[in-house]
Amino acid sequence: MNRKKETITLSIPPGTKEKLEAIARRFDIFWGKSPSPSGLIAAIAEGELEIGEPFTLSAKRVEAIKEAIDRLVRSGNIEPAQTLSNFLLEKGNLSPQERREISEQVSQYDRDWRLTVERYIHDRQAFRVMYKNSQGQTLEFTVRSAEIMFREKEFYLEIWCEETVDLPEEDQRDFPELVHNRCLKFSRIQSLIPIEEPWRDSLDFIEVQLQLEKDLVKAYERNTRDIDDREVNGKRIITRKVSSPFWLIREILPYGDRCIVLTPEPLRNRIKQILLALRQQYESG
Repeated sequence: MNRKKETITLSIPPGTKEKLEAIARRFDIFWGKSPSPSGLIAAIAEGELEIGEPFTLSAKRVEAIKEAIDRLVRSGNIEPAQTLSNFLLEKGNLSPQERREISEQVSQYDRDWRLTVERYIHDRQAFRVMYKNSQGQTLEFTVRSAEIMFREKEFYLEIWCEETVDLPEEDQRDFPELVHNRCLKFSRIQSLIPIEEPWRDSLDFIEVQLQLEKDLVKAYERNTRDIDDREVNGKRIITRKVSSPFWLIREILPYGDRCIVLTPEPLRNRIKQILLALRQQYESG
């Protein structure tokens, strides 16, 4: 049985019918072969079409969302990053180049190296990693132990590798115990391949003794690699296993004279060099 239709009469300015037909054509609403203004009105009434200002993202908003995507990826939140990427592709009014860049990012997220590495670590599976460093050089590491560490709002891959030739001479001289350790960014990994090599129980470490003073005596929160924590004469002495002097220096320098390295001497000297160079820059500037 045919549904009974109601008829209404509209008074519209000249040219409005053509505009309604154009909108109906855009939304593929036709009566036979002709665009249907009445069908358009019915679709709006039924809630099948939304009306109002068109949804747009300004260039500033696009950049903000891209920054959010990058932060999500670096913090390991891959699924939300994919959702935001798809949202940009659908709603961002992007240029062809921007669409290409976002599409490449989305496909890159599908290669989630962190999940692969987690599986290798769980299975005690050695692997070979191809890695592009910050200078654009492609390096190859034979990895026989690994840990995933969260540093400065980003996941990093710390490895024990057989290769040592890529390490700066000063690091080989000052910290010979750590010549097999490396710290890699997941975003620079090119490939991962499992290999038949024995797995090591851990990375290499040096013991570092820190002296905390003033407000840090009470404010300091224990690190998972701290192996001793005691108070001596109102100061807090921390002994920590350290796999990367670079990251320890980045952690403690902002605390200034409230956090002092007591041992080892090569690490103390490294920090002295950094502070002296900084002083010279201020004096010459």
